[in-house]
Amino acid sequence: MENKSQQTLPEIRHTLEMNAPIEKVWEAVATSEGIAAWFMPNDFQPIDGYEFQLNAGPYGMSPCKVTEIDPPNRLSFTWGKDWTVTFELADMNGRTEFTLIHAGWDADTLTEFNEAHSIVRDRMDQGWAGLVEKLRAYAEA
Repeated sequence: MENKSQQTLPEIRHTLEMNAPIEKVWEAVATSEGIAAWFMPNDFQPIDGYEFQLNAGPYGMSPCKVTEIDPPNRLSFTWGKDWTVTFELADMNGRTEFTLIHAGWDADTLTEFNEAHSIVRDRMDQGWAGLVEKLRAYAEA
C-alpha cells in the first residue's frame, strides 16, 4: 500500500454575528426542525453518537453522526465519508456569534460522487456563505 502524503486543503469557516439570543440560534442548529428550516431535511437528534441522515436532494441521503454536543455552544457531526461540520456559538450579551467550520478536505481525495475535494470545496464554501445568511434570517425572525 503506497503511503501518499495527504494534501490538506483549508477548512471552510464562516463567522457572523446574529441579533438573536444564543438559545434561539442553538434551537436553529441543534434541532431537526431548525436544521431543516435553513439547511436540509433530516432526522437529526441532539444526542452524542446519534446517527442521522441529511436529505441532500439530488445527491440523496447523506449519512451523518453526532461526534460532539455541548449545548448551547458547540455541535459537531461527521458528514459522508470525509467531512466534519461544527457549529460554534458564543453569547455576545444577547446577540450570538456563530461560526460554521466544515473540515476534512484533502486535495487527493474524491467524494462519494467521484468529484475532487479541491473542486467541491470551493462550491461548498459558496454554498455555506448563502446558508449561514439563511440561518441568520431564520434565527433573527
